[in-house]
Amino acid sequence: MTIDPELLIHSDAEDLAFSVAERLITAIADAQSTGGVAQVVLTGGRVAAVVYRAVAGSPARVEVDWQRVEFWWGDERFLPDGDPERNETQARDALLSELDVDPARVHPMPADAGQGAEVAAAAYASELEAAGSPTFDVLMLGVGPDGHVASLFPGYPQLTVVDVAAVAVHDSPKPPPTRISLTVPLLDRAREVWFVVSGEDKADAVATALAEGDVPAAHPKGQNRTLWLLDEAAASKLS
Repeated sequence: MTIDPELLIHSDAEDLAFSVAERLITAIADAQSTGGVAQVVLTGGRVAAVVYRAVAGSPARVEVDWQRVEFWWGDERFLPDGDPERNETQARDALLSELDVDPARVHPMPADAGQGAEVAAAAYASELEAAGSPTFDVLMLGVGPDGHVASLFPGYPQLTVVDVAAVAVHDSPKPPPTRISLTVPLLDRAREVWFVVSGEDKADAVATALAEGDVPAAHPKGQNRTLWLLDEAAASKLS
């Protein structure tokens, strides 16, 4: 059964980010309520950075046992460790460094250390398998103006890969050219998928994806819930 996506529209990017932060804290606390470990997939981008800072600064963060959260990434820019353009670096600076996390439960995608992106993608797939191929509780995604999600771009063959968990992406239409991304089946392996999108430049992509158009953002679906968390600018082309 396909579950229809839900839309929540916020007044502006700041309101969106702070709302997502509070929602994320609540979702993680709920996932831990039976004594388990919460599984969260992080994203990157301009709104994500504000979300992470808002989580780190929220008084409600005490509701979460951050030692019992596994952090994964949906995609990564294949750059050297510590590069400021890496999604991992952004998340560490804005969020993880401010929380009492278990370092063994933080799973960044491999950095470029000369091994090649294909080897790095295979290593990440192996890390997921070693962790028991978890079902994610929350998986967050941004959306590009072209409708890409993670590092799955329109017309690229990686979008149709179904037999591996992670793939290398070369010749990205936006820098840097080499990336690693989870594949669509892995993006679908989440109880809740959250698209977090702001800005008028994303409005056409949002409208196309929600109309089930031919863009990557139309593909990922949460097993229990698919949320589109938008600001008014990103929602401006919706009928």
